[in-house]
Amino acid sequence: MKWTEVKIKTTTEAVEAVANILYEVGVGGVVIEDPNDPIFREKELGDWDYMDESLLDNSYEGAIVKGYLPESEDLIDIIELIKQNVEKIPLYNLDKGLGEVTTTEVYEEDWANAWKKYYKPKKIGEKVVVKPTWEDYEASEGEVILELDPGMAFGTGTHETTMMCIQNLEKYVNPECTVFDIGCGSGILSVAAAKLGAKKVIGVDLDEVAVQVSRKNVLDNNVASIVDIRKGNLVEVIEEKADVVVANIIADVIVILASQIKQFMKAGSVFISSGIILDKVDDVVSALKENRFHIEDIMKMGEWAAIVAMPKSDEEHE
Repeated sequence: MKWTEVKIKTTTEAVEAVANILYEVGVGGVVIEDPNDPIFREKELGDWDYMDESLLDNSYEGAIVKGYLPESEDLIDIIELIKQNVEKIPLYNLDKGLGEVTTTEVYEEDWANAWKKYYKPKKIGEKVVVKPTWEDYEASEGEVILELDPGMAFGTGTHETTMMCIQNLEKYVNPECTVFDIGCGSGILSVAAAKLGAKKVIGVDLDEVAVQVSRKNVLDNNVASIVDIRKGNLVEVIEEKADVVVANIIADVIVILASQIKQFMKAGSVFISSGIILDKVDDVVSALKENRFHIEDIMKMGEWAAIVAMPKSDEEHE
């Protein structure tokens, strides 16, 4: 299958905005090349680099975001829409940088292989190490290894939102618990929960590509007896109840989930939500409190936050 790679030259502060523009028009995945990001990680997270800086486009000092679109009759119109939306970025008080949008035709096999340049073994928690299937890695004592080939679905483990979810799963998963992964993407959180000892894991996603990739990663990690990946909406495909629910999505969806998720949670269970930009933390906290959740912890990393909440029992009062 042939894809069109859309390459946008922007700035570090506008990376998320550009990525959202691409996802909104239906890209199959994004790659971010940001010379500032590896430097930040090296300073903050030790020696675990997820990107070889020599692979960056040194001809441009800012960040580059690449998105992938399948062949379609309206491809030209979609690319024009991307250009228009990139031009609007300054309206949100963000520096769009050069804002240059260029396109290149690539084949799916080439796109998949491109991941191999950017994706290296990375320790993202106290125990969990995410490793691509093509890399050799010798685990230290106590480490949990996740073999992950993200394909064309979001979720390689290098993003702050995923790291915070993993770190919280390390804290709350135990051998007796059932875990729900809402919006499972590549399946990384589902696999992590299983490898951390969960008795049962159910991952849910609306996107067919994400479901396929998640199921492949579940098989690659030999946790198919524990993890069940389902396509569809939470309320339509799940009847069970969980001890731990994790949702690495976006703030607006978490606000909606806050009013629905309790019916799927056992007494004393935990709701780990991430993908929340710092400006939206108060909105999510308010929604959780309105739906009778106790805020257990708010973790922040970079421009993102993860919130751990527990449903209040009927006996608890404000």
